[in-house]
Amino acid sequence: MKKDVRIGNRLIGPNEPPFIIAELSGNHNQDLVVAERMVDEAARAGAHAIKLQTYTADSMTLDLDADGFVIKEAKSLWAGERLHALYQKASTPYEWHEALFKRASALGMLAFSSPFDTEAVDFLAELDVPCFKIASFELTDLPLIAHAASKGKPLIMSTGMATLSEIEEAVDCAKTNGCDDIVLLKCTSTYPAEPSDTNLRTIPNMREAFGCQVGLSDHTRGVGVAVAAVALGATVIEKHFVLNRDDGGVDAAFSLEPEEMTSLVVETERAWKGLGHVEYGGSDAELASKQYRRSIYVSRDVKKGERLTEENMKIVRPAFGLAPKHWNDVLGKIARNDLQCGTALGWEHISS
Repeated sequence: MKKDVRIGNRLIGPNEPPFIIAELSGNHNQDLVVAERMVDEAARAGAHAIKLQTYTADSMTLDLDADGFVIKEAKSLWAGERLHALYQKASTPYEWHEALFKRASALGMLAFSSPFDTEAVDFLAELDVPCFKIASFELTDLPLIAHAASKGKPLIMSTGMATLSEIEEAVDCAKTNGCDDIVLLKCTSTYPAEPSDTNLRTIPNMREAFGCQVGLSDHTRGVGVAVAAVALGATVIEKHFVLNRDDGGVDAAFSLEPEEMTSLVVETERAWKGLGHVEYGGSDAELASKQYRRSIYVSRDVKKGERLTEENMKIVRPAFGLAPKHWNDVLGKIARNDLQCGTALGWEHISS
C-alpha cells in the first residue's frame, strides 16, 4: 500500500495535484536580492515549494587541483571547473536560509533544502523545515540519510544513477532510523538531461518495488517530460528555477524561467486531472453530446402504407431516431402513418 505523505500543509499522493518544487540551486549567483526575487517569482508562478541546497565548498570537497577534483568531461556545463571553486560560487549562504524560508512561507509556499552533511541537517532542523531532500549523488551516503531520518521529518530522495540495491539500502536506512514517510524521485544525473535518457517507465516500477510515493527530479529542458511523468503516476515534480537564463547561473541552462514554471504548474495539474479513472460509456459531461450521434431519419415524405426504402430514409445526425444498427430491421417495412421529411424514425411509425 503506497500511503500518502504529508509535507507541511500539503498531502502528497495520487488523489492530490502534483507537488511542484522550484529548486533555486545556485542560480541566485550569490546575490540575496536575486534570491529573494526568485522566491517571489516562484510563488507568482504557482510553485508549491522552493528548495535550497545547504552546504559550503569545504563540506562538499577538498580545495585541490589534483585529478578527480577538476571537471574534465568535455560535454559538461562546468568543464574545466575546480570542484571547490564551483561549489563555492554555487552555494547558498547559511545566513540567507531563514529569511528565504520565511519569505516563501509568507507567500504561501513550503520551503526546505538538501543538506549535504550532518551539520547541515542539524542546521535545517533548527529552522524547522517540513522535510529533507537527499540529492541523487548523496543517495549512497547512508550516514547522512540516517541522521536526516532521525529528525522525524519526511525524506524526499532523488535516485539518480543508483542501482535497485542502492535505492533499497537508502530506503531501508531511512526506515531503520525512524522515517517511514519517504518520497523517491526518478532522476537522471546529467545536466542537462536528454528526454531519451529519462526512462519515465521506471516510475511505476519504482512505486511498486518500494511501496512509496514516486516523483521526478527533472533536468531536461522544458516541461514535456514532467507532464508525461504525471501521466505515469508521479506525485512530485522538482525543476530548477531561474529568473532569466540569459543572466547565467550555474544551472541556468536546464532551469525554467517564471513563465515556464507557470506552464509546468498548469500543465501537470491538467495531466493529473486527465488521468481520472477507468470509464466506458461516456462521462456525465458527455451526455449532451450523445444527441450528435447518427440515427435513422425520414429523408423524403412518406405516405401511410408506403414501404420504407433507401430512397426515403437516411442515417444522419442527430440521434433522436432509431440507432443505425436497426437499419436492416426497418428497411422494406410499411409506414403506419404519413411521415414528413425530417421525422426521427421510431418503432411506432412502422406497421408490425
